[in-house]
Amino acid sequence: MESWLRPFLAQTLNWVSTQNLHKYGAVLNRFLPGILENEEATKRALQDDKSQNVEEVQKIIGYDFNDRNLLRQAFTHTSYHKDCISYERLEYVGDSVLNFMITKEHFFKYPNLPPGLLSPLRAANVDTEKLARAAVKHSFHKYLQHGKPILMRRIQSFINVLPEYPLHSHGLIDAPKVLADVVESTIGAVFIDSNSSIDTTWEVAKILLEPIITPEMLETNPVKKLYETCQKHKLKVRVVDMWSHDGSFEVFVDNQMRGKGMCHVKKEIALNRAANKAYNEVIGMLSVGNMNI
Repeated sequence: MESWLRPFLAQTLNWVSTQNLHKYGAVLNRFLPGILENEEATKRALQDDKSQNVEEVQKIIGYDFNDRNLLRQAFTHTSYHKDCISYERLEYVGDSVLNFMITKEHFFKYPNLPPGLLSPLRAANVDTEKLARAAVKHSFHKYLQHGKPILMRRIQSFINVLPEYPLHSHGLIDAPKVLADVVESTIGAVFIDSNSSIDTTWEVAKILLEPIITPEMLETNPVKKLYETCQKHKLKVRVVDMWSHDGSFEVFVDNQMRGKGMCHVKKEIALNRAANKAYNEVIGMLSVGNMNI
């Protein structure tokens, strides 16, 4: 019950008294105090729920906030209500800080790794799918404050396909950006709350990002894999873009269709799926021919 109800109730009681509607006035006089009591009880319950959520998230990330409002803000989507303070600014901070921390970690951990390998390694650890997986692993979606039921449906669809790709799909599944946003905003909130401490923030980030992808775990994008393999064996690749028509791509290798991929939400994912299927077909074909892959 909102605060605007109080003056309305007062006016209603006055109207009842003025009109000498004793019967209805008596009913309202018995009923309205209960509404006001319920309003206060509801507010207390909501505050208790939010406090409990804060405690639970703090345990998950291993960090106690000095300003708990920062953590509440980190989990507030723009759709929650029109006057809410959303996580967007904290996400902005978290995105920058996370990229810096991963860059720093890789630079010192892999002193002999060239920039051409450091860049994709960093990308694999901070891309939308990786961060969305982190959010699901730590149940962040359960604490998200939002006003869009469709968000939960998209998140559940993402969760359902994760078992098919235990570590990373490398561009084959549609990861909800809102999940990645919440991880970044949480990292941003820790950074601000800890007086911009990189060391403190990295301790939290490490917990969230485990397992961190290493050079040995890194895989090539399906499109790149397909072209590199076909080029090596002098096979001609042709891609047919039908995404604007039916959300699909078709991949032909030496004029034979070897893969078709669909995704109505993201064009890149449809292309990756088609390329991945074609790549697997080509690998199978080369294996049958006993060719050196």
